[in-house]
Amino acid sequence: MKKFFLALLALPSLVFAEDAVSVINGGDTAWILVATALVMLMTPAGLALFYGGLTRSKNVINTMSMSLGAFAVGSLVWVLVGYSIAFGDGDIIGTGKMLLSGIASDTVKGTIPELLFVAFQGTFAAIAVAIASGSMIERVKFSTFIIFVALWVAAVYAPVAHWAWGGGTTLNFGEMDFAGGTVVHINAGVAGLVVAMILGRRKDYGKTAIKPFSPILVALGAALLWFGWFGFNAGSELAADGVAASAFLVTNVAASLGVIGWLLVEWLMYKKATLVGAASGAIAGLVAITPAAGSAGVDGAIIIGLIAGILGFIGVAKLKPMLKIDDSLDAFWVHGLVGIWGSIATAIFIADYAMKENYDMVTQLVSQFQAIGLTVVYSGVVTAIVFFVASALTGGGRVDEETESLGLDETVHGEKAINL
Repeated sequence: MKKFFLALLALPSLVFAEDAVSVINGGDTAWILVATALVMLMTPAGLALFYGGLTRSKNVINTMSMSLGAFAVGSLVWVLVGYSIAFGDGDIIGTGKMLLSGIASDTVKGTIPELLFVAFQGTFAAIAVAIASGSMIERVKFSTFIIFVALWVAAVYAPVAHWAWGGGTTLNFGEMDFAGGTVVHINAGVAGLVVAMILGRRKDYGKTAIKPFSPILVALGAALLWFGWFGFNAGSELAADGVAASAFLVTNVAASLGVIGWLLVEWLMYKKATLVGAASGAIAGLVAITPAAGSAGVDGAIIIGLIAGILGFIGVAKLKPMLKIDDSLDAFWVHGLVGIWGSIATAIFIADYAMKENYDMVTQLVSQFQAIGLTVVYSGVVTAIVFFVASALTGGGRVDEETESLGLDETVHGEKAINL
């Protein structure tokens, strides 16, 4: 009888413990609503302006349309099948949540509504494929790209997200990727490089100066991306807490040091400090800190960001000309190459508060390299397959020579970036 009464007394604590992990937290939900809106701003506004400013005047509309199209089509595919593949039940790929089956307004993910988690993660999928567009602009068919977006989000992005974040165990090597170093940046950078190689170089690549349409738009786009990245990184904690605050701070620090690192090398080599260089350095710093945002301290963020800016400049100014691959807007060098550095640095620059007991840096570095290798190989191979399929469905993936020469803005969209 005594045991019976003790069990009854214990029931309230059990119920409250259950509620503690399943009840929606208003503060966390409010923050992730804001974070989702911030990340949404990054693609059709920030990235569109950044890429639109970097391209030539005859292709600005087309380039910005690719960012907007990637966000629209990517968002649709995400709710249809992408979320299920990434976060459904299963090992290699997830299943069971197609068309968000089984998710209601009161379904909880951690301390926020799962529908909000769906929306937040969907913005990541959309920006990943939009980043890849930077490697193929000025020569890829718009129709081919739109089909590519749909196939790539489902076949490439979602599986990689499942292995890193969604519960897949066989292909999860224990990597640390707080907000998308491998899932977003390495994945997108490799995809862009592969498509650039398949398409081949632009007709006038290396024969004439290819100058950005507007460094002012580049800087404005970079500023919006920097602003949105606070939601990207700090929001990935999925809670309004100290880790989110730390991620917010180190994100800003790394971006600032990315600017400094890029301009420092640019000045030493060319005695110029360009606005486009500063903007690109900021993006490099943001890319590098992304996987480490939840674990690095300010001291680590300073080093990560500084090296990211230097490495990004070397990739664009030195390595790209050596390989002679026409990665139009340097998506691989700023996202792929710098993303690899960020993933490696995550294992090295880990703050005391984030360090688990008996943490072994060498073991973690092995995990990081395994995840990088898997992402590079999988993204490279499947991206090629996806692009060939998209090309076959549209009668070839590259525009004809006349369209490329005249520019895609007027020939494809019937518009000009500026009507004077």
